[in-house]
Amino acid sequence: MRRLLLFGLVLAVVAGLAGVVLRGSSGAGGVRAPGWYARTVYPLEYEGAIRTSARRNDLDPALVAAVIYAESRFDPQARSSHGAVGLMQLLPETAAQIARETGGVAFVPADLDDPRVNIRYGCHYLRAVLDLYGGDRVAAIAAYNAGAGAVGEWETAARAAGHPLRVADIPYAETRAYVRSVLEARTIYRKTYDDRLRRAS
Repeated sequence: MRRLLLFGLVLAVVAGLAGVVLRGSSGAGGVRAPGWYARTVYPLEYEGAIRTSARRNDLDPALVAAVIYAESRFDPQARSSHGAVGLMQLLPETAAQIARETGGVAFVPADLDDPRVNIRYGCHYLRAVLDLYGGDRVAAIAAYNAGAGAVGEWETAARAAGHPLRVADIPYAETRAYVRSVLEARTIYRKTYDDRLRRAS
């Protein structure tokens, strides 16, 4: 029992120190984390599929990795209570539409368990929401989480107030936290894995 308590205390201390490290800034509000910690907490898998689909859709591969991290922690078998599937948490009906738009034939929901397919369709959708909001990363990431309908209303209100949509303008606490998480993870993935994410494939 004492050994378990001591182990729990050590974990709590390490987690607390890690939180301080991640909240620290490096210059202009950047995220600072030691390489060993970033690689432990922010894993990277399927980088070949990420590079290929990011390039095909003119996306930052670090952003794609960050979305995967936020959506599934790189678990290809992840399932949400809303029926979203796989690495980039796509709904089967959304994936079926993307399959039709991109010339896919005989799509079945089980295809989303294939990391390459899931990343390909997820990147297509991410590109679509970025285009919908003129490249506005905050709006696009929010739409990936909350849907384009809700974000359209928030963006309209923000622009009426004279500025683009800001994280603080997002009324859903879950979506605010999601956008912050993706933006922070994108910074860490770029600093930690830039060579693997941008390597020619």
